[in-house]
Amino acid sequence: MNTLTTSFVKRLRDRDEAAWFELWETFGPVLRGQLAKWGRGRIGVETVRDLTQETLAALSDSIDRYDPSRGARFSTWLLSIAKHALGDEIDRRMALKRGGGRKPTEFDERFMGEAATIEADAAYEQSVFRAKVYAAIRKTETEAEFMPFQVYRMRVFDGMPGKDVAVQLGVSEPTVSRYLQRIRDLLRRRLAETIATYSFTAEEQEEARRAGLGDDDVMFDDGLRDIYYKQSQLLMQDETAASEVF
Repeated sequence: MNTLTTSFVKRLRDRDEAAWFELWETFGPVLRGQLAKWGRGRIGVETVRDLTQETLAALSDSIDRYDPSRGARFSTWLLSIAKHALGDEIDRRMALKRGGGRKPTEFDERFMGEAATIEADAAYEQSVFRAKVYAAIRKTETEAEFMPFQVYRMRVFDGMPGKDVAVQLGVSEPTVSRYLQRIRDLLRRRLAETIATYSFTAEEQEEARRAGLGDDDVMFDDGLRDIYYKQSQLLMQDETAASEVF
């Protein structure tokens, strides 16, 4: 594993609550969407959330023992754990229907050997990648000064002309351009760090470049805007589902 991944693993091993929340916030919506898709209406929203928590707990407990040289991507390893969590839940329900019950067991680690061979569709892989990018955007927003990030949000995410942004915020157009570049540079750094943290393979490391999030500023902004809105839509759907529980 790379240095960023191993430092994150150490935080999980040390029971750092912020590290756990980072996993939940970044990948929770993706997992819940996948589990609901697999469940096909057989499991409710509350069970989906419980299985998501179980999946991330299993990941936290085992990530330091996983050998990336086996060839599994971070995304497929996560998917393998979720698949086993759902399978165990269905087995438990079937046992209860038969009247035999099922003794509580510890979550096994068969997923470690199967992660390299599990198949993930393109939609799931894209969702995991978008989750990484969105996490990088959130980190950038948290640490950036308010005005520069607002300029980037209005100019890129909202698609406003630079002149209109300058008028609304009371700054000059050259200042808008400087702020844009400042945030764009910070986004590139945080994006590289986030992808490195949640990537096991060289193929995953190359996903940003293949998505157009490279050195070309126009392609970078366009690609980021597209990902931002798709992930925002997923989060809105996830929040709507959560409101049904609470």
